[in-house]
Amino acid sequence: MLAVTLFSCKDKNAFTVSGTINNPGSLKKIFLIQQDTAGISVIDSTNLSDQNTFSFKHNTAYPNVFRLRVGGSVFDFIAQNGEKIDFSTSLTDNTHSYTISGSDESEKLKEFNKTSNVYVDKTNKIVGEYESKVESLGKGAEDSLMKIYKPMFMKNFEEGSAAILKFVNANKRSLAGFYAATSLDSIKYESQLVAYADSIKDADFNGNPSVKKFIESKMAVKPISVGHKAPDFTIGGLDGKPVKLSDYKGKYVMLDFWASWCGPCRAENPNVVKQYAIYHPLGLNILGISLDTDKPKWQEAITHDNLSWSHASDLKYFNGPTEQLFHIYQIPSNFIIDPQGVIIAKNVTGPDLEEFLNRTFHKPQ
Repeated sequence: MLAVTLFSCKDKNAFTVSGTINNPGSLKKIFLIQQDTAGISVIDSTNLSDQNTFSFKHNTAYPNVFRLRVGGSVFDFIAQNGEKIDFSTSLTDNTHSYTISGSDESEKLKEFNKTSNVYVDKTNKIVGEYESKVESLGKGAEDSLMKIYKPMFMKNFEEGSAAILKFVNANKRSLAGFYAATSLDSIKYESQLVAYADSIKDADFNGNPSVKKFIESKMAVKPISVGHKAPDFTIGGLDGKPVKLSDYKGKYVMLDFWASWCGPCRAENPNVVKQYAIYHPLGLNILGISLDTDKPKWQEAITHDNLSWSHASDLKYFNGPTEQLFHIYQIPSNFIIDPQGVIIAKNVTGPDLEEFLNRTFHKPQ
């Protein structure tokens, strides 16, 4: 009877989070922060008591990610109505460790953050070492140091992303798993995120709008993700004649979305020129699709950068029908399509492009 009474007294229309802050120093206020599709906002604050405790009570329309801002530290947790969450930390703990109970999702989220922080700390160490070396050796050493530290950075990034994916796959129908998935690079890991969205589209996240928006966005790009057949289109060529994707049927073609005004695109162009010189004789074609609106500037950039492949444009910035069809929201972007018309790679640049083409065409020695 006591258990029934305690259960019936639980407020199912709100959650509470109560906590203790050890060694608070001069800390006076604790802030409750909400994260959703509208952004991140402070939704409540309270004073720390003389016993170094605090408590919040809040109604949420759906299970969601919240944060406690305690001095200069922020702690994530997940809450839904009816939960009584207990939290504690110490402000003198440089590792920012904490305990949390009363919410299974929050405990999973804590597990994810612990994993993620390992790689964040490694990244900070690598960046710190690089900046320290630049400061001691001077700006002239930046390029040589970058050759040393960039591979270290990328290796840590890839290992961290692999750890995140492992957590996501182990917690697919958990809000903590969703939160982890959204921390991945949405371009580099598009295929994995599309597959994840596919796997949770029938899951019950109790109406969380962030989950709904995520699934909708990934289902929108699914038809143009790796493994799917590229949609045909017609676009105006540089000479004014129509160009169709179907013109390249039976051939390898890379759709290269760029613009004369795009600095990163122009910086990547020498690499694309280099790879084209190697792999065009082996069967690689490129169709450059410019987001320029000024045709003379587009033509001038083609000549200046020695872009000897075919070119076309809607001359409508990001608003052209081809850009809309392929969901182009940033450039450079590219799609590599095989002779059967299937997208086999997306957004590969720099060394990744060279490696992919080498694997695909078996670069001659």
